[in-house]
Amino acid sequence: MSTQTPSHKYQVTLKNRSTVAERTMAFQFEKPPGFTFRPGQYLEVTLLNPAETDAEGNGRALSIASAPHEDSLMVATRMRDTAFKRVLANLPLGAPVQIEGPNGSLTLHNNTARPAVFIVGGIGITPVRSILARAAHEHLPHKLLLLYLNRRPQDAAFLEELTGLQKQNANFHLVPIMTAATGWSGEKGHLTPDLLKKYADPATSPLYYLVGPPGMVNGVHELLNQAGVDDDDIRLEDFGGY
Repeated sequence: MSTQTPSHKYQVTLKNRSTVAERTMAFQFEKPPGFTFRPGQYLEVTLLNPAETDAEGNGRALSIASAPHEDSLMVATRMRDTAFKRVLANLPLGAPVQIEGPNGSLTLHNNTARPAVFIVGGIGITPVRSILARAAHEHLPHKLLLLYLNRRPQDAAFLEELTGLQKQNANFHLVPIMTAATGWSGEKGHLTPDLLKKYADPATSPLYYLVGPPGMVNGVHELLNQAGVDDDDIRLEDFGGY
């Protein structure tokens, strides 16, 4: 049973964990009664009395990967060799953690006349997975394009699920792009102006959402600016150092 503490802090229990890509795990926590959030927001997750700790501390800001209609709160993360992630990976089911939130403003725009172009690298998919799952569930009219960059298919968290969401939502187009895959029949290499133009029509005045490692976000931001996209039409969030 979850318990609420002041300042939108909750103590919740771990319900499940699963591997969603190579070196990447998803963790499902109970959702406190009445807890609401907007897809794209994040939680502060803090371990309680962990068996070990290090200089990076016992907490992380982790995007909510689940959608509001789903029964649990899911986060996912690359499993680096830190005390936080070692403890989290071995946390018994039913064990408590503290969550605080929701926080953040990387949410889908309201103007349905403007398409959304998500350019995502690696584990940056977590908040976008929430947005896309909600769009399919609620039959949102937004035109949605996801350019999903990874080294190899096995590195791409939720790739199979995203393929399923594309089948559910005629307004959603998924384009996986692999930068270092062999035997991959889809798009390959790094994002280029020509590849962007192939899928994203600037005449439709899309809004661009850039999510992923800082180097990737900065590089794509520069690419968009060089292509004439104004910063007012770009929303970004980098996933560095977690």
